[in-house]
Amino acid sequence: MYELSIEADFAAAHCLRGYPGDCERLHGHNWRVQVRVRAAGLDALGMVIDFRELRRLLDAALSELDHRYLNELPPFDEVNPTTENLCRHIAERLASQLPAGVSVRRVTCWESDRCAASYLPPAAGEEPDDGG
Repeated sequence: MYELSIEADFAAAHCLRGYPGDCERLHGHNWRVQVRVRAAGLDALGMVIDFRELRRLLDAALSELDHRYLNELPPFDEVNPTTENLCRHIAERLASQLPAGVSVRRVTCWESDRCAASYLPPAAGEEPDDGG
């Protein structure tokens, strides 16, 4: 199994609906995002995916979020824009665009230097555990 990763940054505002504290108020973060993808084999060039292509896909996903109020954007107009939900959103957005045989292994988002969350998509046939 091969794995590679890239990182990027974006800035956005949000508020956590129903949160019993300061984060219920409008605030922002400069998020750092790390995406890890994996594949069992390599393509004809000896790559999982070209880093430039993975960068293009991640940049496109983040451009929809950058300098925006997340609570106004789907799915965050209905789902609380927590860092955990942000990780899942980015993972699902990328998964639908990766070449056959390449899958998202993990998306980690740092909302500060010391606070991060990760989402690991379920393996084929597994159901996601949403804590419910």
